Amino acid sequence: QVQLVESGGGVVQPGGSLRLSCAAPGFSVDFWAVGWFRQAPGKNREGILCISASDGSVDYRESANGRFTGSRDSRRNTAYLQIDPLKEEDTGNYYCAARPPYMATCDKWLTSMDYWGKGISVTVSS
Repeated sequence: QVQLVESGGGVVQPGGSLRLSCAAPGFSVDFWAVGWFRQAPGKNREGILCISASDGSVDYRESANGRFTGSRDSRRNTAYLQIDPLKEEDTGNYYCAARPPYMATCDKWLTSMDYWGKGISVTVSS
C-alpha cells in the first residue's frame, strides 16, 4: 500500500521559515523518487522540486531556486521541503508525490508522478 502523509503546515509569518514533512510508510524514499508540488488559490498546481532515489540529488524547478530546499532522511523514511524566507505568495496547498523504483530518477517529474498525498495547507500572513 502506497501512502504519503504531509505534515508541518499551518499559519506562518512572512520572513520566517517552514519545513514540511512527507512520511512514506508504504515505501522507501531511497528507492522511490519524491517530489513536492503546490497549488496557490485560483492557480494551477505547480512543481517545486524532485528528490532522486539513487543519491538524493534534488532537481529544482527554475522558479523555485533560492528559497526552496528539498532533502530526505533515509532512517526516518521522510522527505522534506524547506521554505526560507516565506512570502505571502507561498500561501496554498502543498503536496508530496512519488513514483516506483523503475522511475526512481526525476526525469519528466513535473508531469509523471504516480502517487500523491492528500495535501496540506500553508497560509503565510501577518
